[in-house]
Amino acid sequence: MSSGIHKLDYKTPIGLLEITGTEETICSIMFEEREEIENLMQDDTPKVLALCWKQLDEYFKGERSEFTFPYTFQGTVFQQSVWNALKEIPYAETGSYKDIAVSIGNEKAIRAVGSANGRNRLTIVIPCHRIIGSNGTLTGYAGGLWRKEWLLNHERTFK
Repeated sequence: MSSGIHKLDYKTPIGLLEITGTEETICSIMFEEREEIENLMQDDTPKVLALCWKQLDEYFKGERSEFTFPYTFQGTVFQQSVWNALKEIPYAETGSYKDIAVSIGNEKAIRAVGSANGRNRLTIVIPCHRIIGSNGTLTGYAGGLWRKEWLLNHERTFK
């Protein structure tokens, strides 16, 4: 078995996702601004990356609303509390930065919540796309607002 970091690409209807992980866990899932798949499934692709790819495929087909593969996120205690709170937003529903700030017991940390949201490295799995402005408008998304809108519409279609 090989060691270290492994990568696997998944082509979505809204662009290429690069899955990065170890033999045991997924470390990041990020949109890449390239067209070609560079990291193909191989015989030695770790099972966890193959499982992540399969679950993302099910998500994009409308067959999955939760993810069960192992993943880790690295960040400050505050960032991790934000990311854990994001996981509580139900599939096809939305919340605001203020909702998250209140849920982690720090109502005044709205901007810090937004900053932590922007540092999420597990796109879709930690559903930062479900965060909208308090006034109901779409707000920043590292993958682009058009992707955020697509993901929200996709989830509503299959709810």
